[in-house]
Amino acid sequence: MSLPRFYCPDRILLVQGGALPREVAHHAVRVLRMEEGEELMLFDGQGGEFRTRILTIEGPRVEVTAGVFDSVERESPLQTILIQGLCATEKMDWIFQKAVELGATALWVTPTERSVIRLKGEREARRLEHWHKVILSACAQCGRNRVPELRFFGALRDCWAKLPALGLRLLLNPEGQPGRADPALSDGTVILLVGPEGGLSAAEIGQAHQAGFVDGRIGPRILRTETAALAVLATLQSRYEDWTL
Repeated sequence: MSLPRFYCPDRILLVQGGALPREVAHHAVRVLRMEEGEELMLFDGQGGEFRTRILTIEGPRVEVTAGVFDSVERESPLQTILIQGLCATEKMDWIFQKAVELGATALWVTPTERSVIRLKGEREARRLEHWHKVILSACAQCGRNRVPELRFFGALRDCWAKLPALGLRLLLNPEGQPGRADPALSDGTVILLVGPEGGLSAAEIGQAHQAGFVDGRIGPRILRTETAALAVLATLQSRYEDWTL
């Protein structure tokens, strides 16, 4: 059985040992019922992981030994940026969790014309904090030691200037005409654009085409927004060597 894994951004703690962050300590001892002497794995999101052991438990304070570093990497050779149109909260959580498991490198969120939810100010900050926790939890579960980038854009057009110069730009458009059945990835990068419930508007699709996106789809069926990105990510990983069956 694999060891329980937790995100801990304090590199000094990982190297030297010490008291776990309160939230990590609570989950390890109160939720998982771990005891003194048991081993756990810690990672800080910068690569590699540290195998450590619970030294003492004194109320909410949990001390661990210095970690033994393992430089293991579990990242996909495919670099994928998912630009997801803002949709319902439970759907966003699901998309982020599964996209992390499927190896997405970066997760960008933006409201679109048909997005029902709008985020501004304090509500935006709370939602970003929540999504960050969803991403960290997914990394801990699936074994990733590098945390995908999370970014929020106020409008879809704001994404264009931040796109990498190279890479396949793929728009999920069930009514479009895919231009290439099997595109070659010279630099191993895909930027995937998915609309919210109801899809992208005609104007937004036009903007995406002007920004260099080509149409893509999976079969003749229209997929829900929480299915579309994950289906394509899985297909891309299978096609470009991350998966072996």
